[in-house]
Amino acid sequence: MFPARNPRRVALVAAAAALLTIAPIGATAAHAQVTRVRQGSATDVSRAAWSGPAYTMNGSGGIVTATMSRAVDAIRGGTGAIDVVVVAGSGSGTPECDVITGLAGINSCTTLTLTAARDGNDSQVNTDIRNAEFVYFAGGDQCNYVAWKGTALEASVESVVAKGGGVGGGSAGHHVNSDIVYDACAASATSSTALANPYDRSLTFTTGMFRWPNYANTVNDSHFVTRDRMGRTMAFVARAVKDGLASGGKAWGVGVEEGASLYIDRNGLATLSGPSAYVVLGDHQPEVAVSGQPLTYTNFKIWKLSGGQTYDFANRPTCGYYLKSVRAGVPDGSLYSGTPVTDCSAPPPSGGSSYVEVEPNDSRTAANDIAALTYPATVTGDMKSGTDRDYFALTLAGGQTLTATCAIPTAYDADLYLLSSTGSTLTRSVNDGAGADESITLTRTASGSATYYLDLEAYSGSGTADYSCALTRS
Repeated sequence: MFPARNPRRVALVAAAAALLTIAPIGATAAHAQVTRVRQGSATDVSRAAWSGPAYTMNGSGGIVTATMSRAVDAIRGGTGAIDVVVVAGSGSGTPECDVITGLAGINSCTTLTLTAARDGNDSQVNTDIRNAEFVYFAGGDQCNYVAWKGTALEASVESVVAKGGGVGGGSAGHHVNSDIVYDACAASATSSTALANPYDRSLTFTTGMFRWPNYANTVNDSHFVTRDRMGRTMAFVARAVKDGLASGGKAWGVGVEEGASLYIDRNGLATLSGPSAYVVLGDHQPEVAVSGQPLTYTNFKIWKLSGGQTYDFANRPTCGYYLKSVRAGVPDGSLYSGTPVTDCSAPPPSGGSSYVEVEPNDSRTAANDIAALTYPATVTGDMKSGTDRDYFALTLAGGQTLTATCAIPTAYDADLYLLSSTGSTLTRSVNDGAGADESITLTRTASGSATYYLDLEAYSGSGTADYSCALTRS
């Protein structure tokens, strides 16, 4: 489970003058009472139409005023005021509403603390939600929240979005607003645990609760950089693709850092407020995702957002990402940064046919094994020094023709060789000049299959810009 959200204040007496209702509702002898605390006006706003939907996705439990204010303004169309409901699964006090009631355009804010699954069917709870224009899920434990799937609460929240209102949440509340919910009902997963075994008992998911417009096939994560959760989000995405939790064979992880918030408008455009957020795309089946075995998944596409930057969930981008892989449970280094692919005209690597070099691969004995790739394939890497050599081992059957065309960045000049299993040069491409592309073709005339080595060598210059080699085998 997630650690409890930030302590919820209990000094209600001091704030009593601002509270219009402090009352338990839906009480029975079988379970604890639902707690309802309303601040602001005692009368709900009545209006024919609203201008949302709008969403806030927060990396930690508290309200981020920049995105909350923006959502409020979008929903009310810049005029009038709205009613907000905060839904919590534990705790006491009203920390979210204490902030929200101080914002412009707020008529009331009601905190509802539900302590049992059947509280999702409480009549007063659902009346409050349906009369609101924004529902915020507080931090806490998302396993409590997914227990409301199938109750009246689920439909009530959906009605708020349908009428042009909005939803949001922080920490656990952020999780429950994604299409695929990491529910943490058995235990809380760490990155190391998830990558070592993507089917560990701590990786459990709930689907079919909320699916917001433009936000399909997403799995949210929170406290992202602070708690080093990139690895587990990679495992979430791999599981979503492997298990068919996402449609179309693709899943997007949305990791938001503590103190950060994504505001998503009615058209699906997300804008970040705060330190950072990441979108992690898995667009092919994992190479290895088996219970009890470490994950292997090459070429996650990762978009890093800083404050003020945007990501269009309605028209999801095909460039601007950097690539990171996990092999046998070991992720590439520097998961939270990379060199973005900026050429949107070039088709991005996709399918199980992509590979990013893993150093050291400076000799035939240390060559990266790419024999399992499907063709056409893409191999990427860089010349980290003026003496770098990158080797890749592959196989050709009798009669097969291999063609390799490498796009070389302008930072360096690199030459391409194809070697036999014993290291003899069979063919080469040594075009002169930094940024000059290289291409080779070879047909295996002998019967049976054999190992060959692609060898890309720095001739002059170096850098972190990636070369990209397109491989075909016919």
